[in-house]
Amino acid sequence: MARPLWFNKLLKAAFPQSWMVARMTRWPLVGAWLDHWLFEGDDLFVVPKPRVIVLNRTVPGQETSCVPWQVVDHFINQANYHWLMNDCICRSGKKCKDYPRELGCIFLGEASLQINPQIGRRVSREEALAHAQKCREAGLVHLIGRNKLDAVWLGAGPGRKLMTICNCCPCCCLWNNLPLLSREITRKITRMPGVSVSVNENCTGC
Repeated sequence: MARPLWFNKLLKAAFPQSWMVARMTRWPLVGAWLDHWLFEGDDLFVVPKPRVIVLNRTVPGQETSCVPWQVVDHFINQANYHWLMNDCICRSGKKCKDYPRELGCIFLGEASLQINPQIGRRVSREEALAHAQKCREAGLVHLIGRNKLDAVWLGAGPGRKLMTICNCCPCCCLWNNLPLLSREITRKITRMPGVSVSVNENCTGC
């Protein structure tokens, strides 16, 4: 059942204190309850920004490759239901001054139809793709996956029919509280597999 508008406003007002709840996940019993209530079954990936690192040597490559943002676009293209939030609850809650507050999350899946229409709207596949592109151009980083926390605060379920695409900034993102969370929860958030870079003593600092 969709949450009422006042609930959304309450979360925004309380958002700056989200670190307190993050710390509570380390408490005995309370932490286990919070994990079950808000994070059970989570599987989230951080999608790195598309960028080029210039080297002073040629790096052999493949004829085709899948860059990180294409993964996000793939899921948008595969989904039958697309929902855009009117704003980002994290940036609005913290009154962000560096990144656009109006670039909110994208939700995919049938459960998104249960979200309160006062805080977002259903859009076409093309609109969702354009929104994701606008977020990347604004310097935001995608976080994609299943996130029970969203299903709970939005009142949209079942969670298995809701996929989250967060568009995160470095200053306000809820997941900046990651170091405060219990290890059981932090293990559910990982980097997308890809290229790894190592630097040895031969690096010239170019």
